[in-house]
Amino acid sequence: MAQVTFSHAQRESPETPAAARSLSPFPDAIPIEQTPKLKGRQRLIQSLQRISSSPSLAKMSSRNASYNGTGGASMSCVSLTSPASNSYGHSYGSSYSSQISALSSNGFSTAPTSVASTPGADMRFFGEFKQRIRVLDGHRPKTPSSVPVPSGIQFASMKKALYSTSDITEASEDYFSLPQVTEKPVEKRENFSLWKELPDELRMQVLHYLKPKEIVRCSAVSKRWHAMCFDGQLWAGLNASEFYTSIPGESLVKIMKSAGPFMKELNLRGCHQLHSHWPTNSQKISDLCRNLEYFSIHGCKIDRTSLHYFLLRNPNLKHVNLSGCGVINNSAMKIIAQGCPSLQYLNVSYCEKVDHEGLVKAVNACPKLQDLRASEISGFNNEELLQALFEQNSLERLLIDRCTEFDDNALTMLMQGKDPDIDILTGVANVPPRKFRHLDFHRCRQLTNKGVKTLAHNVPHLNGLRLSQCSSLNDDSITDIFATCPHLTHLDLEEVDMTNSSMVALAKAPCATRVEHLNVSYCENLGDAGLIPVAKACTGLRSLELDNTRVSDLVLVEIAASMRARNRAATVGNPNDRPKVGMEVVAYDCANITWTGIREILSRNAEFYRRSAGSAAPVYPKEIVGLKCFYGYQPTVMEHTTRVLKGELARATLLERKWADYMVASEEAGVGGGGVGSRRRRRRLRDAERAHEDEEGVGGGVGRRRRARSGGCMVM
Repeated sequence: MAQVTFSHAQRESPETPAAARSLSPFPDAIPIEQTPKLKGRQRLIQSLQRISSSPSLAKMSSRNASYNGTGGASMSCVSLTSPASNSYGHSYGSSYSSQISALSSNGFSTAPTSVASTPGADMRFFGEFKQRIRVLDGHRPKTPSSVPVPSGIQFASMKKALYSTSDITEASEDYFSLPQVTEKPVEKRENFSLWKELPDELRMQVLHYLKPKEIVRCSAVSKRWHAMCFDGQLWAGLNASEFYTSIPGESLVKIMKSAGPFMKELNLRGCHQLHSHWPTNSQKISDLCRNLEYFSIHGCKIDRTSLHYFLLRNPNLKHVNLSGCGVINNSAMKIIAQGCPSLQYLNVSYCEKVDHEGLVKAVNACPKLQDLRASEISGFNNEELLQALFEQNSLERLLIDRCTEFDDNALTMLMQGKDPDIDILTGVANVPPRKFRHLDFHRCRQLTNKGVKTLAHNVPHLNGLRLSQCSSLNDDSITDIFATCPHLTHLDLEEVDMTNSSMVALAKAPCATRVEHLNVSYCENLGDAGLIPVAKACTGLRSLELDNTRVSDLVLVEIAASMRARNRAATVGNPNDRPKVGMEVVAYDCANITWTGIREILSRNAEFYRRSAGSAAPVYPKEIVGLKCFYGYQPTVMEHTTRVLKGELARATLLERKWADYMVASEEAGVGGGGVGSRRRRRRLRDAERAHEDEEGVGGGVGRRRRARSGGCMVM
């Protein structure tokens, strides 16, 4: 075994105590002589050896530490020195370190053996002392630590041998080289189509957003689209009233056949093109459509057999509209009574062949019936029919306008039944209150105050009442209805012989704040005394018809003030919000209404109310008054309203002022006779008229240039 000695990094001084020198584990170590300086070729070899075994090679990239592919071999990781050349270098990672560790561990080596080129680590012994190992010349090992590479061996075979025979060389290669990551190629999907990949349920949901007319157009794309567009899931409800003029009968028949089991709503209003298809397809269509709940053939040409097929095979019908069908008779009513027990809506208006006999069967067999419309049906004064309606007491809406046979006795039986018990003190029949919410007795001219008085105290839930053109009525019956119906919202009293007392009673009634629609047209006895209180009390009015009455400009001024108060009470919203029409006022042929009252409406419509907090932008009115008046004033009113609805309040105000100037000039021109003053007034009238036409856009049309006018001769 080679003898070794330890020398401190700093030499000991003569004053070093003996105790410190006794710490060496080899007291009889041979002193190491100073290596003489090398010159020439030997010094160059020593420098190359230091560079090849330097630890800084660990920081180099794998490109410098591995084969670069150019055909030349890199010897930076293999020592090319002979056994004798080891004495010139200081290799901390040589195999002699393993021998020292063997001495310190009773002769057994525990450290791995590495080649001379492998960078080593600093070795620490005896705690705080850093020592280096030197090999004496006389005790060198006989076996060399590294062997030079023969010149005949190629680098590729050498690299294969190093990688396959030694674990040490494999660790050295992993130490200097970086792992190479190979990316897997992404497989692209050929001919990808999102629409084809979607499930059928999602495609049906997308097509649900299209209109029926658009779905029919999409069916021409391909066979697959044709099958999708005529799938029954898309046609659970078919409402052909919006496009019945542009869809052929063949397409309607195809839709009804394909969507038969899914269809619940079928509206064929106005579909005359189906007249030739019913004889051949009605039975098949009715066999498929067995789940209908809504069925309407208003104005549709259909034969009687096809209609009976539909009524017989759809027992779940709740809404049936047969209005205007000339083929409907009492046999259809009998089929409805037998097969439609869940019926809630029935409309047989203007069906000339239906009378009270068919209606009695339908009413008795349909206990859930809530809406019955039978305009111009004969025999509505039949006691059996009226008693059935009274006993059932399920109707909420009854429309029997233009039934000329409906009289006071029929209305009394409908409200009180046959031979009711009358309270002696109040004179009111002791019967349960009726559930009626809407009653329409338009043009039932046989009704008088006697029959209409029975509505009082018997219809507490009434919302709408139409008694127009019942000329035999007056204040006695109307006033009682106002006092006992607190939920009234719609009142149509056209051509009723009322006075101002009825309107005063309406203003004091509990239903005053709920009234939204009031029609008192052709009530020639009504004037300002009755309608001014109504304009003040009825704050929820949306429609007021006053044509052919005695009202004056004062009523229009009060309406404008009421709308102004309504706007001030409303919460302030976005300053950019445009106003909307909140009340429609009809004042045709009112002799006492002049342009002054109309101007008051226009000026209030274009009024700025408030400004929003922290902003200089004006706040537009929430609601305005839509006015229909004398035909000579109506173009100006319509133009003014259009500007206000667009938010152009300044232009609307300018139009109103120019129109007022024109009206003043026209009045002045018509006052005097001939002379210089009359000519001056006529000239001012022409100037005002031209200015008004230019502002309104009458002379040259909207968006055109104004007519060029000369200022006249300066001398004249």
